[in-house]
Amino acid sequence: MTSIVIPAHNEGRVIGRLLDALLADTSTSTTPSASGPDIVVVCNGCTDDTAEVAAARGPRVRVVEIPTPSKHTALRVGDEHARGFPRLYVDADVVVGAADVRALTGALARNPDLLATAPGRDIPLTGCAWPVREYYRVWQRLPAVREGLFGRGVIAVSEPGHARIAALPPLMADDLAASLAFGPGERRVVEAARVVVHPPRTWSDLVRRRIRAATSSAEYERFQASREAGAPAAPSARTGTADLRALLRTQPRLLPAVVVFAAAAFAARRGARKAIRSGDFSTWLRDESSRQN
Repeated sequence: MTSIVIPAHNEGRVIGRLLDALLADTSTSTTPSASGPDIVVVCNGCTDDTAEVAAARGPRVRVVEIPTPSKHTALRVGDEHARGFPRLYVDADVVVGAADVRALTGALARNPDLLATAPGRDIPLTGCAWPVREYYRVWQRLPAVREGLFGRGVIAVSEPGHARIAALPPLMADDLAASLAFGPGERRVVEAARVVVHPPRTWSDLVRRRIRAATSSAEYERFQASREAGAPAAPSARTGTADLRALLRTQPRLLPAVVVFAAAAFAARRGARKAIRSGDFSTWLRDESSRQN
């Protein structure tokens, strides 16, 4: 039986749209195996109505509340309550449907060598400031972004795949670490499955999100550097100037967008510098504009 674990911290404004999509074509039976996936929402440190909104979706959704506002802890607790495999980990602020879940788990079932899958991204940019739109014109074209499982808010794993990511330490860049934990032949982006990832609407919120990404990437790189000597070089999803030059060679019209992308990257590195120096990898810079209905 497929299990879906949803960590949620003060997501009362948006978690309903995700749960409605997951439940849209399931039956009214109260038996999880008869009516679709087993859904566990772990409300961690919530001070809003997240738990009430989730519980209102009926017996298909099991709500677990913990006092600690920690995504890593919420994922661990979700694992303790989840009933089966394949298992999906889904961020509360994205939207993915039941048919997309079946596409992801079906790909795992058809190929035993495949350990992890993720859906293709749809990023609605209507209502976003023009620099945000320009940034995502570049970001979505980068090879690491197209091929990696990170930045989608959804990852499905088989039982052996779960064992792989369960061995990882708690990292802010949990989706990046999970993506890089699998080799190219072990992971797949299933484009037939789609997830709606709501982007930040303002430049300041975009920079906040990118500061968080830069900080979490630095934490991941420190973790990799701490591995014992002689270990093989760690894979990376970092974007370099060579990636941007290659993009411009094939699509020179993207030059203005690349300038915006570079400005966001510079602002993110500058903003992350203090946290990286102090080793603060726990402060979560949350973007609220993407949670507007």
